[in-house]
Amino acid sequence: MKKIFILTGEPSGDKLASTVISKLQSTNPEIEYLSVGGVNLKKLGINSIFELKDITYLGFTSVILNIFKIRKKINQTVDEIIKFNPDILFSVDSPDFTLRVAEKVKKINKKIKTIHYVAPQVWIWRKNRVKKIKNFIDHILLLFDFEKKYFEKENIKNTFVGHPLIETKNYSRTIIDNLIPKDKKIISLFPGSRKSETLILLPILISFIELMNEKHKDYFFYFHATEENKNSILEIIKLKNIENIDVISEENIKSDILSKSIFAVSKSGTVSLQICNANIPSIIIYKLGFINFMIFKLLVNVKFANIINIINNREIIPELLQNECNAKEIYKTVIYFLKNPDLIKKQLAVCNKTLEGIRSKTSSSDESSAVLSNYLVS
Repeated sequence: MKKIFILTGEPSGDKLASTVISKLQSTNPEIEYLSVGGVNLKKLGINSIFELKDITYLGFTSVILNIFKIRKKINQTVDEIIKFNPDILFSVDSPDFTLRVAEKVKKINKKIKTIHYVAPQVWIWRKNRVKKIKNFIDHILLLFDFEKKYFEKENIKNTFVGHPLIETKNYSRTIIDNLIPKDKKIISLFPGSRKSETLILLPILISFIELMNEKHKDYFFYFHATEENKNSILEIIKLKNIENIDVISEENIKSDILSKSIFAVSKSGTVSLQICNANIPSIIIYKLGFINFMIFKLLVNVKFANIINIINNREIIPELLQNECNAKEIYKTVIYFLKNPDLIKKQLAVCNKTLEGIRSKTSSSDESSAVLSNYLVS
């Protein structure tokens, strides 16, 4: 029996990995799996050697403070992978964790094929990583076609697979009429998948809701959360005693709620593509600690945080970062858009055009699972 070890480092990577593995399971059920994964891989019947929360850290200072824990987890993961002896190590995103593990595994057992999904963003910072990656990654799966030039320059095998968040999902439709209050307009809020992100952004978003409620009574707000973060968000919201808020984590319901939203406020990240794909206008928010932000500012070589803005080299989706990431600025920007439907039309038109340029021929899960299958038979 062929074996695959799936290596993720945070909930978003677990979600991406599950889209590929579910497709592979349907076409090739005779594969044994083990992982560092979360709830999405668990739903596919794949065990994890430990919980994702043990390795999910945000920011440079968090990494420094947890450096010994991270090093221990890296070594523990390497030991488990070598013991499992997979045909393929399938690593997904979180390069500071997954690629370090892959490098160590490759040094110990060169026979294990290493395939990495979601290239590190070398077009944003640390371009020299590509030279190092070629020594231990056999194949890299790219979400964006423009990334190919960085890896082809170093003769690294690569495949543009497209982004799974901009695929049309065949979810069974969920009846959510009983969830949505009548005569209310929905605004979707995305505070992030990492607990550390949520701790920073959640209070700001709650203050934004309080500002909205002072002048507008016709809105209802849904926090889109991971299964891991749902309960902690609910506990904080209950303390505020705000009636027009709810928290959702089930994928079918999240998809339906988003499709019925009139606007979205999202943390910077790949979820913004999902929002664009649903044809919902949005703004982007993000905040780091001062030291982390200054280090980040020194290292990055792009003007924007959002991929839609980066591709277009202009601000299509407003970005409220650092000091601008506060309740008042979010309120002002959201209301400005809601009062100007022409702005919304322009944003959605550019987003749709941009998405068409980064879709794969079939689907990311089809393309990625095909690469994995080819390595299993080669």
